[in-house]
Amino acid sequence: MSLTNIIIAILVLGLIVLIHELGHFILAKLNDVNVEEFSIGMGPKILGFTGKETQYSLRILPIGGYVKMLGEQEKSDDVRAYNNKSPLRRLSIVSAGPIMNIILAVILYAIITGTSGYYSKRISSIVPNSPAEKAGVKAGDVIVKANNSTMITSDDFSLKMYLNKGNPINVIVKRNGETKSFNLTPMKDTKENRYLIGVGFTNVKNPSVIESIKYGFSETAFMVKEVFISLKMLFTGKLSAQDVSGPVSIIRVTGAAANAGLITLINFMAFLSANVGLFNLLPIPALDGSYVLLFLFQIITGKKVDDDKVGVINTIGFALLMALMVIVTIKDILYPLKI
Repeated sequence: MSLTNIIIAILVLGLIVLIHELGHFILAKLNDVNVEEFSIGMGPKILGFTGKETQYSLRILPIGGYVKMLGEQEKSDDVRAYNNKSPLRRLSIVSAGPIMNIILAVILYAIITGTSGYYSKRISSIVPNSPAEKAGVKAGDVIVKANNSTMITSDDFSLKMYLNKGNPINVIVKRNGETKSFNLTPMKDTKENRYLIGVGFTNVKNPSVIESIKYGFSETAFMVKEVFISLKMLFTGKLSAQDVSGPVSIIRVTGAAANAGLITLINFMAFLSANVGLFNLLPIPALDGSYVLLFLFQIITGKKVDDDKVGVINTIGFALLMALMVIVTIKDILYPLKI
């Protein structure tokens, strides 16, 4: 991979990290918390400067960042310390980072949609003698569900077909305000080695701004759904550890996306931002999701959880995450992702 692609990949990762940490930073300031340091990157500091009360840093490893707040790691009696804020205020701070990543994904998908258009869930054509035609599906139908799973986008339906592996499938459509159900068995496309029901989707070439934003939300929602499907497949053994990628693979794929053009790069960036947001919301110690769960528990029950015990658990969690990062990085080097 060229030096240019590596630089582009680092900038893309840097922007995603910046947006994430900016969410934490803005909500910390809005909740009158003293932010001691705002850092993009991890490890040794490359450069930095100090503002009114916050040190702004750029660090050498583009694999993350952090917002260090007074009273976050050690208790403080200062009224502006993080540990002295209510669970609701702290919840807003920790959840803001992942939410900002998801918002970035929506914006990027909306930009792509406004530029390139999109395929809606409305069927535009039926292949003669296909399973869809034989079952009674018609052009103009809008696919709503497949095997009781709500279809968010046409890509969602394509993924459902892929995972279904040619087994009989129930498709529910909307036709003139009425709901109709069809049971059909997909046919195999031997050239592309995939299963199809024989429909084409409507290509919306010049969507309005509102349509683009709406589809940006839909595509992001589909990404959320896809992540949970992937996690389910990973934990049930349908995906192997070989399918898990780390920073090295991400940089390589980002470089390949950059070579493929600006739209492809933006699309991958949106995908990556949505994944970063969702990953950080997982209830794993040291991730934002564990704090979200903790503060929700405190808000609902009114019970206080010992900050020292939480700190120990999250320190252990962070160490395990770093160890996992090292293992995945070694795997990326020894068994590089094919792109």
